[in-house]
Amino acid sequence: MTSIWPPRDVMNEVATGGGPGAGPGAPRAADWAAAPERSNRFALALMAWIAVRLGRRIARGVLLPVTLYFVCFAPTARRHSARYLERALGRRPTLADSWRHFHTFASTVLDRIYFARGALHEFDVQLNGAELVDATLAEGRGAFLLGAHIGSFEALHAVGQSRQQMRVAMVMYPDNARLIHAVLQSVAPQFELNIIPIGRAGSTLAIRDWLDGGGLAGLLGDRFLPGDPARAGSVALPFLGRTAHFGDGPLRLAQLLRRRVIFMVGLYHGGRRYEVRFEPLADFRERTDDAGERERLVREAMRAYVAKLEALVREAPYNWFNFHDFWHEA
Repeated sequence: MTSIWPPRDVMNEVATGGGPGAGPGAPRAADWAAAPERSNRFALALMAWIAVRLGRRIARGVLLPVTLYFVCFAPTARRHSARYLERALGRRPTLADSWRHFHTFASTVLDRIYFARGALHEFDVQLNGAELVDATLAEGRGAFLLGAHIGSFEALHAVGQSRQQMRVAMVMYPDNARLIHAVLQSVAPQFELNIIPIGRAGSTLAIRDWLDGGGLAGLLGDRFLPGDPARAGSVALPFLGRTAHFGDGPLRLAQLLRRRVIFMVGLYHGGRRYEVRFEPLADFRERTDDAGERERLVREAMRAYVAKLEALVREAPYNWFNFHDFWHEA
């Protein structure tokens, strides 16, 4: 392992998607980063109370007016949803498509409560690719799990909790989704989502130590955050028929730490059905001294990630929860 650890530079790249070739000409980060949280603590706490006290069947009934509210009174999110769905479905989306998109999102948010309470038995969860994770963990060096805002990470986390050797920590900004995490802990005091905060001195060392202990470090690669304008950047790749920008910081971090990268997703198939998948994405365990070769490997992994993401959103279009200007068309 290299003895030089530049946490500030590397974690800036994780946050902004920067790296060699990135520059100020890249588009600004998506508007999701600046948007205020629409949810409030009282509404989330009320929903959690209904879910725990009255059960999932009644709580899912409450999702109907919640979904109706967002369909009627969230025009910006609805517009961006329609743009995305038109590309994913290959046709102009109907009102029913918009409804299903918002309702799928609301359903996965509701089910976070049950997953946090350890009620995995309440669901039909299919697990694919567990042997890949088991083989990786057997090596004792950990690995990166790279996913996207698709389906439910909590389903994946619950599966990990049920498997003693599978310890997962999310690498993220700690303020993200702080309200929902506070509510989850209020209804499930035993719930603990391991978080490695980024954007701080020592973040890279913390990730390295977690991996060295045999843990899995999870990141979501379909968004990037604003940073220093001189460093902000992204990789432009075709996605659903139009160029989109993706941050390659997570892959560069995996390459720096010389770890394997596994693609992860927890798809919601309606009702009580979830499917957790693990698939190989990239392997940076071998040291590469040539800078050009390192760059080629990162770009190759980036293209593979975007290809998997595109295949997934076509397979399960209502599972991708990016309700913002992803293609920077506004």
